[in-house]
Amino acid sequence: MRSRGTRPRWRAGAGRTPTRSRRCSRRWRRAAAAAAPPPAAVHAHAVKLGLGGGAHVGSALVAAYASGGDGAAAARALRAAPTPVAWNALVSGHTRAGRHGEARRAFAAMVRAGAAPTRVTFVAVLAACGKARDARLGAQVHARVVGSGAVLLLPPPGAAKVENALLEMYAECGDMGSAWRLFDGMRVRGVVAWTSMVSGLARAGRAGEARGLFDRMPERDTVSWTAMIDGYVRAARFREALEVFREMQYSGARADEFTMVSVITACAQLGALEMGEWARVYMSRQGIGMDVVVGNALIDMYSKCGSIERALAVFKDMHRRDKFTWTNVILGLAVNGYGEEAIDMFHRMIRVSEAPDEVTFVGVLTACTHAGLVDKGREFFLSMTDTYKIAPNVVHYGCIVDLLGRAGRIAEALETIDQMPMGPNATILGTLLAACRLHGNAEIGESVAERLLQMDPGNSVAYILLSNMYAKSNKWEDVRRLRQAIMEKGIKKEPGCSLIEMNGVIYEFVAGDRSHPMSKEIYSKLEEIITGLKNTGYVPDITEVFVEVAEEEKQKVIYCHSEKLAIAFALLSPESNSVIRIVKNLRMCLDCHNAIKLITRVSVPSALNDQLLMVDGQQYSIEIILAVTLDIGLSLVVWSKAIFYGTAAFG
Repeated sequence: MRSRGTRPRWRAGAGRTPTRSRRCSRRWRRAAAAAAPPPAAVHAHAVKLGLGGGAHVGSALVAAYASGGDGAAAARALRAAPTPVAWNALVSGHTRAGRHGEARRAFAAMVRAGAAPTRVTFVAVLAACGKARDARLGAQVHARVVGSGAVLLLPPPGAAKVENALLEMYAECGDMGSAWRLFDGMRVRGVVAWTSMVSGLARAGRAGEARGLFDRMPERDTVSWTAMIDGYVRAARFREALEVFREMQYSGARADEFTMVSVITACAQLGALEMGEWARVYMSRQGIGMDVVVGNALIDMYSKCGSIERALAVFKDMHRRDKFTWTNVILGLAVNGYGEEAIDMFHRMIRVSEAPDEVTFVGVLTACTHAGLVDKGREFFLSMTDTYKIAPNVVHYGCIVDLLGRAGRIAEALETIDQMPMGPNATILGTLLAACRLHGNAEIGESVAERLLQMDPGNSVAYILLSNMYAKSNKWEDVRRLRQAIMEKGIKKEPGCSLIEMNGVIYEFVAGDRSHPMSKEIYSKLEEIITGLKNTGYVPDITEVFVEVAEEEKQKVIYCHSEKLAIAFALLSPESNSVIRIVKNLRMCLDCHNAIKLITRVSVPSALNDQLLMVDGQQYSIEIILAVTLDIGLSLVVWSKAIFYGTAAFG
């Protein structure tokens, strides 16, 4: 405009916050921000042209500075034109910029200055209260809304916006009681109000109630469907999340980036590589852009499904990366056994001036563990505080314990636990106990198991690991004593569950499962597998079976473990993929680990596809992916993968 010599003119309404849909495209917002001139440049032109003193220009400048994150400049612009519209611009601008603390402080200053809040003010500050989980201020704003008559005196469209903002604030703060009361008393319940309730219930862990309300909705939009899908993902009900996505497609509703991030996350947790790959194709066909958040989700999904090559391809194609992108690819490389490559990626991250965070260091330390780089791991651990000023938390200490334990440095691992600034949790003690079992250190193992059982008396894993340790040392009297204690205390082992995706369908197996329609054929194939294993010298390991039955019955119990059933089912399919990918909720027992190695006659191939399992002329590899959830203030899932290659002993 200036380049063409056209003089800017003020247009009524230009300084107000533009009305936008609730879910406008992140890509559009970024493009608009990149194309817009800096607020300071606009301000300078306005002053030069004699427009700087106008109330409308002043409020527009306040909004621009606040939205851009320059709170000091916004405050100066406000002082030059302290109108109610300018105050609204300040509160709304801070909220849009994600500066929720600044937005709430601006609202408090507005009230102190005697400026009367309007509907726009209430909507903006309530959004800030919800995002900041500030239910106390939100309730105070609610009282002001009631006192001002902003709901009763406004026409229905305006009143609905304020009511929706109140409802969403209570839902985001987890106060579903207040949200329900408000919802029940609303004059008009639009799709926004229904969606806020569904989302709030889901966030509160009440996915069943959320689904009931969702089914009662008179109409649904993309946001509603996404809220329900995301609710199931939050509740770890991933299969149901994908089922809702299928329903969404049948309904004709169009998915967006937010929907696809939830769908891809569900695929990642289920190890559903085919479904995840289909989701990527679906996005391309529907014209859904791959922004940085979607790209991060794809990297995470491919990594957890064991397809690190495709994860790296996504990483390479991303035009914009953030610290989560780098962290995801570092974690992906680490847990897929590429320790050195993960460390190289960390150094690349530092070279591009992307600051690592606590999750990044979980990936780096995991990489050192998988690569056996003990000294390097210690260096990274020390650099957290010395170089990056990140205080290690319990997960980082757990990584160091795992690193030392796998390397056989049991005493050092125990010393690390004893020197932790916080007390160890059951996960760390269990990690050290597993290392004691691996290296046959019964003395420290007994001590660690005692501490673990004092912390968690019903921890079945502690009994199993200790029993295996005793069995490995031929301490059969101790094994019998432990088994007796398990029987007397009624301790139950968490049931194992294996998921396998075949032709885009996810199947679930539990130990001894006979619910599958092809159950007869599966068990027949399993018997064939076990016969072939025995012909190669396989002897079942029953040390982890604590049921008081005859030895023959114990063997039948371990024959029917969920991963063996999943493998048998996969080998029945004439259209099996070359990789049999199984996701387990628990670690594999010793017998399953040994049996699968025999099934494939493990070799050490020079590349991942050198030697694969051969059954009926078809080549296979078997991947068992173990999901372990770590609580570090956010939901992080680290996957440990065992890959078996070789030529079949049967078939």
